[in-house]
Amino acid sequence: MRNLSTKAALVVCALGVTTQAFAGNRDRIGQSGASELLLNPWGQSTGVFGMNTANVKGVDALKTNIAGLSSVEKTEIGVAHTMYLSGSKIGINNLAIAQRLGNFGVIGANLMAFGFGEIPIQTVDNPEGGIGTFTPQFFNVQVGFSKEFSNAIKAGVAATFVNEQVSNIKAGGAAFEAGIQYTTGKRDNFHFGITLRNLGTTMRFSGNGFTIDAESPAARGERINQQFPTERFEMPTYLNFGAAYDFYLDEKRLQNADDKPKHRATVMAAFTSNSFQNDYLGAGVEYAFREMFMVRGGFRYERDIFDDAISSTFYTGFSAGATIQQKIGDNGPTFGIDYSYRPTVRPNNGTHTFSLRFMR
Repeated sequence: MRNLSTKAALVVCALGVTTQAFAGNRDRIGQSGASELLLNPWGQSTGVFGMNTANVKGVDALKTNIAGLSSVEKTEIGVAHTMYLSGSKIGINNLAIAQRLGNFGVIGANLMAFGFGEIPIQTVDNPEGGIGTFTPQFFNVQVGFSKEFSNAIKAGVAATFVNEQVSNIKAGGAAFEAGIQYTTGKRDNFHFGITLRNLGTTMRFSGNGFTIDAESPAARGERINQQFPTERFEMPTYLNFGAAYDFYLDEKRLQNADDKPKHRATVMAAFTSNSFQNDYLGAGVEYAFREMFMVRGGFRYERDIFDDAISSTFYTGFSAGATIQQKIGDNGPTFGIDYSYRPTVRPNNGTHTFSLRFMR
């Protein structure tokens, strides 16, 4: 009886720890900045809502798990465009390149820029606008390195430099990340991954936009310039764990051990522990035919996602996408086109992502 009580207590404690871990730090929600670091610009990863931490490859890995960058065979170039909250006139443009340096490893770079359209200038004296427009400039540059230490282990590190500014206010900072992928199984079809991202410096907005030219309250006719200080804010750090398993549906019909299966179905799952918002738990699935045509879908759960009145996200949690890629000739490059869609509730226009990849 005593042993049974002890086991029951341990189970209750374990469930309590799990519940606390999944709840996220609710007291710190909304206290970080540079939230653009949480956005993924690639069609493959967003098609499964980022559940591919364990098996992401190529330039996609620069924004998911840097360890997967080491899968680049020679050279890979990717461009992407995201219609963020379609109809909001917010666009995300992305350019990435990765190059293998022999057995040393793979280096990669990524440039992400945001377009917000023209926003009317409004001041205390002109609250209705009509005096012109301004365009915020948000962009970040990432450089990374990844190495395959064996057939089973890959690891990588990266740094991202963030810049946010308008004409008279700006802020900048740096965020760092590291990731590992482990692969095992008969056909290297069991994958594990872990990554820690956006661990970096604090940021603070500064500039003439926080300066007020006003009449001195102590002496009439005199004017003073007053600078208002701003608070520092942290990067949106998070820790992500993932696993994936490849099912080769026609494996039993292969005649030779070296024959490649035509049909692959991959199931994946991931958990994200966020420092400044709700934690995520989700799963995804991808089907591939000859690695030329792929369809995928995923679901990402977070606290209160099904309650529109109190949910802190505008996403429904679902995602879907597809890929078409083809190698040109026996020794030519491979071109790939990716698309993903993530429906939203407020507004309900969704987010569309398109990406184009060139691989050698």
